[in-house]
Amino acid sequence: MYQSDKMLASERRAALSLALVYVFRMLGLFMVLPVLALYADSLSEATPALLGLAVGAYGLTQAILQIPFGMLSDRIGRKPVIYFGLALFATGSVFAALSDNVYALIAARALQGAGAIAAAVMALASDLSRDSQRTKVMAIIGASIGASFLLSLVLGPLLSAWTGVTGLFWLTAGLAAISAGIILFAVPTPSVRSNDRRVASLALKQVLLDKRLMALNISVLLLHALLTAIFVSVPFVLRDLLGLAVAQHWWVYLPLMTVSLLLAAPLIMRVGKSIPVRMALSLSALLVVLAAALLIVGSVAVPLFLAALTIFFLAFNVLEASLPAQLSKLAMGGQKGAALGVYSSSQFFGAFLGGVAGGVGAELLGATGLAAVVLGLGVLWAVLLHSVALETNLKSMAVNLTADINVLLALPGVKEVSVVEAEGLSYVWFDPEITNEAEISVNAQKL
Repeated sequence: MYQSDKMLASERRAALSLALVYVFRMLGLFMVLPVLALYADSLSEATPALLGLAVGAYGLTQAILQIPFGMLSDRIGRKPVIYFGLALFATGSVFAALSDNVYALIAARALQGAGAIAAAVMALASDLSRDSQRTKVMAIIGASIGASFLLSLVLGPLLSAWTGVTGLFWLTAGLAAISAGIILFAVPTPSVRSNDRRVASLALKQVLLDKRLMALNISVLLLHALLTAIFVSVPFVLRDLLGLAVAQHWWVYLPLMTVSLLLAAPLIMRVGKSIPVRMALSLSALLVVLAAALLIVGSVAVPLFLAALTIFFLAFNVLEASLPAQLSKLAMGGQKGAALGVYSSSQFFGAFLGGVAGGVGAELLGATGLAAVVLGLGVLWAVLLHSVALETNLKSMAVNLTADINVLLALPGVKEVSVVEAEGLSYVWFDPEITNEAEISVNAQKL
């Protein structure tokens, strides 16, 4: 039996490998954003509406396909779904590089988005980690997403000046192929067996009806809607208030995001331990909304604007790591893929919705009116998080692989056993009110 508050070697390898996959995949998405509209405008038959569709098509197809891909990963395994999604993403990237009109580019971007692997990747990370370490694993993956975004702000304009936007799409296809190699050679393959033997459709229904999961899904939708909405206005503030050219905006993003990550890391590690889950999430929601409102208004003093941006990134990082970690604890067995599929769909739809609502809202209500609406939604969001019981009493432990899985699953209170053959370990999830670590350990050693 293994008992430790530290990450196991398999957990570290899974976290770092999957984080690298996220970095490569998100770089392919983010690097083109600063230059895609200008590139698409040079294509035949381009209009402003079609340019927006070319940018947003990716997020829309991601949102649509996360749930079915997540459910499919529950049935056939995480890795086959990830390989298929990466192949679609790479194919869409190649088609985008070869596009000679805006309609072909839109179709290629939609095909890129069809490679919806976020839910399967998160479910794989959950399968390969204990609940005591899952927040750390999700934090590493979440930080990789933020890091890839920051890198893209620098690399996108620089590389496109050298290779052109078509070169960025070819690079994206190559990064997708490298990601498949990482999944194949660096990430252990879990074999999960659960006492929760629901069919996928029933799992999806129960996920959608679960108030705790619903609160987390609403949270990630609002979080990414706010992220997209503020980036409708923040670039203009950086230009007009700070007098920075677009190529210099990363001078602000990089140090502020770095500071926010350093501040967020110790807080993330304490969520669910010394800091209650509901308190951490509801306070972070309030902070991210208050900061977003200030950033949307924009016409503030430079120190206040920079402080608001730092607070936004700080609260965003706490939520970005804590929300999926908590969701993976609440969704057991055959629910995981479906639950993370709904979660990922909510995330991508939030980004799509934030861009549209941010632009339209600012035009109809003005910056002040939009900020007021954001504040109102933020209060409701914080109340929702604080009113729902997000904690779970399930615990996990690691035992030797030689233990008989059927006997472990037959023990009262055992909900799931996840086998990682490459490490010679099995992870057991159990209800401590029904059974305990000692009883599981004794049964594991007797077999």
